[in-house]
Amino acid sequence: MKPDLLQMGPMYPPTQKVLDETYTLHKLWEATDCDAFLASVADKITAVGSTGGKGIDDATMGKLPKLKVIAHFGVGVDSVDVDAVKRRGLTLTNTPDVLTEEVADLTLAILLAAIRRVPQGDRYVRDGKWLKGPMPLTASLQYGKTAGILGLGRIGKAIAKRLEAFNVKVAYQGRSKQSGVPYPYYADLLSMAKDVDILIVAAPGGPETRGIVSRQVLEALGPEGVIVNIARGSLIDETAMIEVLKSGKLGAAGLDVFDKEPKVPEELLALENVVVQPHVGSATHPTRKAMGQLVIDNLAAHFAGKPLVTPYSG
Repeated sequence: MKPDLLQMGPMYPPTQKVLDETYTLHKLWEATDCDAFLASVADKITAVGSTGGKGIDDATMGKLPKLKVIAHFGVGVDSVDVDAVKRRGLTLTNTPDVLTEEVADLTLAILLAAIRRVPQGDRYVRDGKWLKGPMPLTASLQYGKTAGILGLGRIGKAIAKRLEAFNVKVAYQGRSKQSGVPYPYYADLLSMAKDVDILIVAAPGGPETRGIVSRQVLEALGPEGVIVNIARGSLIDETAMIEVLKSGKLGAAGLDVFDKEPKVPEELLALENVVVQPHVGSATHPTRKAMGQLVIDNLAAHFAGKPLVTPYSG
């Protein structure tokens, strides 16, 4: 008899196939009456599978009296009420490490695209404008640039390593200074923004970091400054960012995430000094397969009564 698993939302198709074959799945996202659906399966559920788009809140946990573990597809857990997880004595797992390099790669791609205006150059050729004359010169990533990284975790460190290869100086800001890190540390984000040319947002999302990149921080980067966000859209005051980009108080932005994605403000999309991506930092087949395998392995460990592979400890 297959164990029962409640799923908040669909996962990467190969992962979903394994879950379909291994468990009796109860797919909450397909239910027309979620409360009635939860009531009908509550006594069977000890494990939940969640995703960045379909997390789990305190109220839902409260309707599952036998719940023990939440296996989350993603490294960021802001769609899960982590405080409720701790308060209820539950265990949360996520998928760290396996997406670090992909997200760091995309960060540099977006940064270069924003500074060298790669998408704009593509359109320039496609629209036939090159026939009428050369494209205007762009800014450069070279010549003494300094990048400040907000959040020097696994991904932040991988980004820093890549920046060093481009001869870009690195500084960082976070909750505390880290031992063994060779980069200058700033206890205050605004102070760092005043001293760097590029701000890369790589910190966790959630209520504690909402709007941490304020108008003041954005303006401190200056008219030649660049902001890159591959973390969560909630970290930046999006309205302020649009205004400073429009006014020329901020030079450019490279964005993979947005506050109310997949809805992106039309004002932002109309700006020529912005490069956008549809939240694809980890969106490659090898990485999603590895993420899915961690979900599969964590669930297997739970039902076998073995230690979980990647328990979340944040």
